[in-house]
Amino acid sequence: MAMQAHDIEALIRAAFPQARISITDLAGDGNHYAAEVVDESFRGLNRVQQQRAVYAALKGRMDGPSGELHALALTTKAPE
Repeated sequence: MAMQAHDIEALIRAAFPQARISITDLAGDGNHYAAEVVDESFRGLNRVQQQRAVYAALKGRMDGPSGELHALALTTKAPE
């Protein structure tokens, strides 16, 4: 089952309520998205730590072949 962009944003927003979040459907199929998440909580964390935090916010939606979300190109950073 495909996910909608607003569902992905809602999951991320629950974990990062003050974040600037941008979700783009890359293929128009509801399975391949790009997300940019800019949040102050990322300050001092390396990129892997930031991205792990976002993936954790997705609560298993990308886990395994039966995951609702097939691909997510993720960009994370602290605000400038």
